[in-house]
Amino acid sequence: MSYTIFMIASTSFFSDYGNHVRIWEEARAIQQRGHRLVLASYHNGDDMPGLDIRRSWDVPWIKRAVVGSSRHKLYLDVGLGWRSLRVALALRPDLIHCHTHEAAAIGMPLRQLLGVPLILDYQGSMTSEMLDHGFLSPHNPLYTPLIRLERMLNRGADAVMTSTHNAAALLRAEGVVPEQRIHAIPDGVDTTRFRPFDGSASWTAQRAELRAQLGIPPDRRIVVYIGLLAPYQGTNLLIEAARLLATRRPEIHFLIMGHPDPQSYARYAESLGVADHVTLPGRIIYRDLHSYLALGEVAVAPKMSLTEGNGKIANYMAMGLPTVVFDTPVAREILGDTGLYARLGSVEDLAHGIEQLLDDQDLAARLGAAARQRAVAELSWERAAQMIEMIYADALARRHGR
Repeated sequence: MSYTIFMIASTSFFSDYGNHVRIWEEARAIQQRGHRLVLASYHNGDDMPGLDIRRSWDVPWIKRAVVGSSRHKLYLDVGLGWRSLRVALALRPDLIHCHTHEAAAIGMPLRQLLGVPLILDYQGSMTSEMLDHGFLSPHNPLYTPLIRLERMLNRGADAVMTSTHNAAALLRAEGVVPEQRIHAIPDGVDTTRFRPFDGSASWTAQRAELRAQLGIPPDRRIVVYIGLLAPYQGTNLLIEAARLLATRRPEIHFLIMGHPDPQSYARYAESLGVADHVTLPGRIIYRDLHSYLALGEVAVAPKMSLTEGNGKIANYMAMGLPTVVFDTPVAREILGDTGLYARLGSVEDLAHGIEQLLDDQDLAARLGAAARQRAVAELSWERAAQMIEMIYADALARRHGR
């Protein structure tokens, strides 16, 4: 049976980072299984092929992507709410699928109006994200009301899809959402496009050309990172690890890809004396990401958040890259025993793990091959789409009393 799905994403979709990759790959996989899907999002962001995107009203003073918690979201969500109402009334969907709690707040009245189930795609705690981004403190008078609002939205959804099993366990422990409504749908990866470097002449030439475009000397051994650039992502600590390693490993080079504001991190690298060992090219278009990751010998994911997903790890694994991460429940859930773990927040441990993989080629090869095998077996988007279909069917059956 095919469904008409109205997806709401309170973000500047599409903007080449983890949350948006999940939205895009989910939508694409769902459509490939024969369902109709319409997505409502903010006014700015890239259009994606084959996806029907309905955007909110234009805000001329905001052209850049709004990433994470921001005061601008207060009025952007008002515009998205109005747009979503008009689309929902015209579309008359079978289900509403909301990415983030802000989208769920928009979707709840529409669910009541249309009498259809609402699925909350939970990619981390709203209040925890605000704390991680420094947008909110536990002493702020809004902290407790926001926690109550988040719990109300969690409890009100017909189903909650988490991006990690760790997040699902935290929700169960909280006891707000009924057990049968919580489903873990981990971030997946396109293992056909993201695959290990095969040594072919064409790919070798492409790598050499890309390295030259980035200005990375041919004798450098590259450590890759992709993602948002922010303290809670561990970007500062990664550059500090580069400083530790560059003093004794002149052949090492860090390719730190992502946005926003790569210029400030380039200045930070310069202040630490490692500007010639760090390249920050800014935003990388998602369709080209595999080519950039293929430049690396080692990958890193130094994310500090204990609640958010970490989808970049799946991309590293599919590429067969040996990976060093900070030791968090989410990282262990995704990598298992196919990576190296550094003590959370320790620059020294992070640097040691990177150096260990550069020195021990056998260990790096074993971990990379095991990670690739795990990605292929467990992290396909086709598998995720089948599970999402079952969640839709269950929510519809419960909504109609079956």
